[in-house]
Amino acid sequence: MSNIVKGAFILTLASFLSKFLGMIYVIPFNALVGDTGGTLFSFAYTPYSIFISLSTVGIPVAVSKFVSKYNSLGDYETSYKMFKIASKIMAITGIVAFLVLFFSSEWLAHLMITSDDPVGITVEDVTFVTRMVSIALLIIPVMSISRGFFQGYETMMPTAVSQVIESIIRILFILVGSFVIIKVMGGSIVTAVGFSTFAAFIGALASCIVLYIYWKKTKPTINQQLEMQQKSYNVSTKELLVELFQYAGPFILVGLAIPLYQLVDQFTFERAMVASGLEKIWESAYAVINYYGHKIVIIPMTIATGLSLSILPTLTKSFTQKDRELLNNQINQALQIVFVLVIPAAAGMAILSNETYGALYGMNDIAGQLLAWYSPVVLLFGLFSVSAAILQGINEQRFAVISLLAGLLVKVLLNVQLIHWFGAKGAIFGTALASGIAVVLNLVHIKKSISFSYKQLFKRTILILIFTAIMVIAIWIVKIILEFIIPADTRMGVIIHLMVGVMAGGGVYLYLAHTSTLLERVLGKRISIDLIKRKRSR
Repeated sequence: MSNIVKGAFILTLASFLSKFLGMIYVIPFNALVGDTGGTLFSFAYTPYSIFISLSTVGIPVAVSKFVSKYNSLGDYETSYKMFKIASKIMAITGIVAFLVLFFSSEWLAHLMITSDDPVGITVEDVTFVTRMVSIALLIIPVMSISRGFFQGYETMMPTAVSQVIESIIRILFILVGSFVIIKVMGGSIVTAVGFSTFAAFIGALASCIVLYIYWKKTKPTINQQLEMQQKSYNVSTKELLVELFQYAGPFILVGLAIPLYQLVDQFTFERAMVASGLEKIWESAYAVINYYGHKIVIIPMTIATGLSLSILPTLTKSFTQKDRELLNNQINQALQIVFVLVIPAAAGMAILSNETYGALYGMNDIAGQLLAWYSPVVLLFGLFSVSAAILQGINEQRFAVISLLAGLLVKVLLNVQLIHWFGAKGAIFGTALASGIAVVLNLVHIKKSISFSYKQLFKRTILILIFTAIMVIAIWIVKIILEFIIPADTRMGVIIHLMVGVMAGGGVYLYLAHTSTLLERVLGKRISIDLIKRKRSR
């Protein structure tokens, strides 16, 4: 199995577990705090996510590339020196980010909440939950740099394990804390959400402990490499910082793609919906798009997230060694994995949107339709993540910022008008336009930069679309048959429809992809066979 697939599999599995747990816990969390709590939670987490990216300034990803580059040259001393310097920088930026977010939270809240409805979410509510989540910024940047260092060594397990442990501890704190505050102490939803956002700090602490354990195990190997090193490039601290920020600087915004789109919604959604006469449903619609529904949609993107993290060191090594044939093969494989897995997942989610949302959170008049429109956007999210990682791997990371800003400008200019025209789903259309523009620009620039050919990707995408269309027809037929036996008008009914629909659709797609050797060609023989065996064992 190739390094790219091994790394992708480990990180994808960890990312999937984290995102899956993140989706599952929202079910009881939704029962405790409702749509208002979900919207309030999202209002705090979006600026927090942006401040995480700003505080790390792209350095963890850059360190991953930096370490991979100098390790491939046999200069372990320079790699380790950069890690120590970057860790100090992260400690400082974390403190600064915490102070800025904590003291600007009330100002941000005034920008997000414009109505004077005393029953709904208030400026004071948003201020409180934002300040609670800001505390996590004190340690997350340092934690992120450790993950980047391990990934540069093409060791994905520390990142994977720490990510899963972080999610488990954070979720336990959220659910137990919310239950105690609301059900035992009779507290408010706002208080429960505030302590739920503070769980980010608790989870990060747990992750740091895991990473420290791995560090103690890995340190003897690093010391041995340093002692056996024969050649050193004697790069000065100033030169290291210049090179680091050349890598990291352009990626300050790349990790912000989704949070920035959500931030535009936070500043425009409420006022646009109120102006359109939809003030009664704005909180519920926002919760579906940017919190509860987003938790579902983002699951397939874990594949792309795992890829974007794992392909960078491998691509960097191929690019540094000027092995263009291997580089092209790796890029092809990365993009094809996204298409072969995310396209059917997005299509299946769209056709089963009512069943998915109803099974997880209960029946909702507007949620199913919004989720159906939102589902295909996950492919664009995944492609942006992977294409941006490819650009960094071939030293074209600056262009990823240009493409992101171009898409973001479209979102800013059109979001309000799209909401006026199409209601709540206008915000989804704005995000799709923004991410779509960014993806197209990235892919075109990759082609120009290294003369990359999309011919093979195009051919396999046509096959994937044909198989996906057959899968959708199969799901549609199953839904019609089931409706005569078990109507989907109760929660148990939609759960059964969802389970049968997923098994039927997934089974049809996997069978077609396996018998046509598509899975084997894209994922490699071992992984494709394992997927089929797991499917049959169920």
